[in-house]
Amino acid sequence: TENTTFTCCHPLIAGTSVDPAGVPIGRPIAATLVRVLDRGGYPCPIGVPGELQIGGAGLARGYLNDPERTAAMFIADPHAADPAARLYRSGDLVSWNSDGTLGFHGRIDQQIKLRGFRIEPGEIEEALLDHPSVAQAVVVLRTDDPANPRLIAYWVPQEPTRFTPAFEAAVAPAADQLRSFIAERLPDYMVPSAYVRLLSLIH
Repeated sequence: TENTTFTCCHPLIAGTSVDPAGVPIGRPIAATLVRVLDRGGYPCPIGVPGELQIGGAGLARGYLNDPERTAAMFIADPHAADPAARLYRSGDLVSWNSDGTLGFHGRIDQQIKLRGFRIEPGEIEEALLDHPSVAQAVVVLRTDDPANPRLIAYWVPQEPTRFTPAFEAAVAPAADQLRSFIAERLPDYMVPSAYVRLLSLIH
């Protein structure tokens, strides 16, 4: 991991009232520094969301054999006296609460978290686009049932051309065929549970 298994904690004891907006991320653990910075790298005041950036003793050195990604995600801490101090850009959107805890507001990128796994929807979309019958694809996390969040793939079939055999033009892949296609390429936790065929996608 980029940092220790967890960065902040928030204790809950019997009788604690929980804000309907959600449980705070909490405060940083020992030997851990967190900053909430805006796009310009300046600290955000209380209540103003910014990116959670993490420093301290638990920070990793970087990504193995991936210097470009390391340089992009592990950056110099512009507010530290030590020139060697670094921060990890978590991609989490957070804000300081008035009591010194952190509130979570989502992601600044497309990364999602599902059942403890971090997932990049773009990776699933790329895998779907490798299927010869898929022209466009978008994968989203649906939370209509909060107790059962699901990955849903929306896809648009390729338009038949004069070079497309008649049987291929007439038959689009079924959902179970697309699921099997993705399951051969990605781990189970990245395989969408439903596949919705659309006539077009508008970006």
